[in-house]
Amino acid sequence: MAHTLLEGERKRLERQYGPRPYGDVGAGSPMQTLQGVTYLSNAMAEALKWVALAAGHSVLGLDHRADHALRMAEMSPVGFPSGADRMARPLGEATVRAMELVRDLGFFPGEFAIAVDVALAAPQATYPPADWSDFGRRGAGFEGD
Repeated sequence: MAHTLLEGERKRLERQYGPRPYGDVGAGSPMQTLQGVTYLSNAMAEALKWVALAAGHSVLGLDHRADHALRMAEMSPVGFPSGADRMARPLGEATVRAMELVRDLGFFPGEFAIAVDVALAAPQATYPPADWSDFGRRGAGFEGD
C-alpha cells in the first residue's frame, strides 16, 4: 500500500514538474522533491522485494535463505525517510500517508519511527543544505556548533 501511494505521488509530481525538472537544485525545489519521492518509493520497493524473497524461500524450505532475506528486509531502508528531507512542504497527502503507514508497521528498528516523525514534522525541506561547509562541520561532529 505504501509503495503504491508513493508511486502515485511520484507520477503526480512528474505531471506537475515534468519528468526531469532542471534548474534550481536547492532543498524543496521541483528537482529535489521529485528525487526525494523517488528515493522513498525505491526504498519501499527494495523492502518489498526482500519480504517476497523471504516468503518464497520459506515456502520452498530454504530456511537459511529465508532468514537472510528477512534480515535484509528488516534493515532500515536506504532513502526512507531521508528522501522526504529533499521535498517541498507541505508534503503531499499520499506521501504523508505512506510514511505514516510504514512507521506504524513497527517492522523496522525503533529509531526508524523517530526518523519518520522528524521528517514529517520538518517545516521545510532540509537537504541539500544551502551551506555545505556548515553541514560538513555538523556532520563531522565538530564541537561548538
